[in-house]
Amino acid sequence: MQNQETGVEAPYSLDALHRAAHRAHESLGSYLPAELEALRAPVRESWQRSLRHHADPDTSVPQLVFTGSELDDYRRSHPLAGIMPVIRQLLVLPGTDSGLLVAVGDELGRLLWVDGDAELRRRAEGMLFIPGTDWSEQSVGTSAPGTALASGRSVQITGAEHFSRQVHSWSCTAVPVRDPDTGSVLGVVDITGRDQAVAEHTLALVEAAVAAAEMQLRVQRLQEAGNTRRPPATSSMPGPVSGAALRQDSLQILGRDQAVLSVGGQAISLSIRHSELLTLLALHPEGLTADQLSVMVYPESAPVSTVRAEMLRLRNLLGKHSEGLPGPHLVPQSRPYRLPHELVIDARQVLGYLERGAYRLALGLYPGPVLPRSDAPAIASLRGELSRVLREAMLSDAGVETLLAYLTLPEARYDVDAWSLALRLLPLRSPRRAPVVAHLVELERDLG
Repeated sequence: MQNQETGVEAPYSLDALHRAAHRAHESLGSYLPAELEALRAPVRESWQRSLRHHADPDTSVPQLVFTGSELDDYRRSHPLAGIMPVIRQLLVLPGTDSGLLVAVGDELGRLLWVDGDAELRRRAEGMLFIPGTDWSEQSVGTSAPGTALASGRSVQITGAEHFSRQVHSWSCTAVPVRDPDTGSVLGVVDITGRDQAVAEHTLALVEAAVAAAEMQLRVQRLQEAGNTRRPPATSSMPGPVSGAALRQDSLQILGRDQAVLSVGGQAISLSIRHSELLTLLALHPEGLTADQLSVMVYPESAPVSTVRAEMLRLRNLLGKHSEGLPGPHLVPQSRPYRLPHELVIDARQVLGYLERGAYRLALGLYPGPVLPRSDAPAIASLRGELSRVLREAMLSDAGVETLLAYLTLPEARYDVDAWSLALRLLPLRSPRRAPVVAHLVELERDLG
């Protein structure tokens, strides 16, 4: 029905997929679960991640994270609130009587909205498929919302392909939602139900709805940047359209010499020194003194007056760009120096995904090292830590596809261990072995 990467693909029938998944479940008690090889590749990779969190599928149950006013407050402040009118128009209203549920979750897999067929919603409550629950792979193992977030790709999961046995009577399709400015994952849109939930047209429908939602988010940000007020949206699904909810201010420091600050719908390129200062302030929301910044930024001791002068220039720069913008600005406060609100940092996102075992998603956000030209001690330490954690994850747990993606990075070019591991993981008859062998020969010549 769909390609191997995402869907329930021909020539397999749903019954065949269910039988293979049931056999895989039965084999989980053995030390060598050979039946896992019969699973589709995205499902098999997800099960392998799930097994790192749950030894027994019966223990993988969703956890309730938000309730009541706490859930309402979180939904109101989340960037996905701005796309809910689009999701409701394209997915919820057409599917109200079709035996399908529409769920929207945040970037950590926590469901924020669940709507659709009333009878199905009541039945889904039995497995805690309700707003406020955690459906990440860490919580419940393989499911469309959690697996789409872990892999960074659209995915369809049917019946027993779910890791948790309590979900075997359900099927689902999920697509990640990305920030149109930074490419970072904001959350996930999911369709859950019976076999219709994994039909080929369902995947196409959800992907089209997500594309429309991302475009709407971009339009709203452009309107904000032009100080244009957007008329209120009418929707029974919670979610305001204020600037604070539509915007996720971010700092991009990976693979670039100068950081790019995205704030209020505009991108600001910073000098190397300002990139270092803003990165450290973003990483330390409690604030830093001028003495602390001096030690963290300058390779050799620098007078406190030097730090204060640079901070004054940075504050003036950010103040100028904040003029006329709706919502809170990002001009650092003083005594100690600190940012008035949180910034999303791409390096921190990558570390978070690596900690959760979402290696493919981490690689998708990692174009290269942290501010490679910076010689600031604290930045060099962060750069080394992220590169080390990424490499260790690739060599210890990553599948062959993810490892091959890692080898395309400049920092992996001379990593003999990583290239050798890729050669061992590739099937003997794979045509992709030849370039790996050729590169290893080249490395042996250059390094030997």
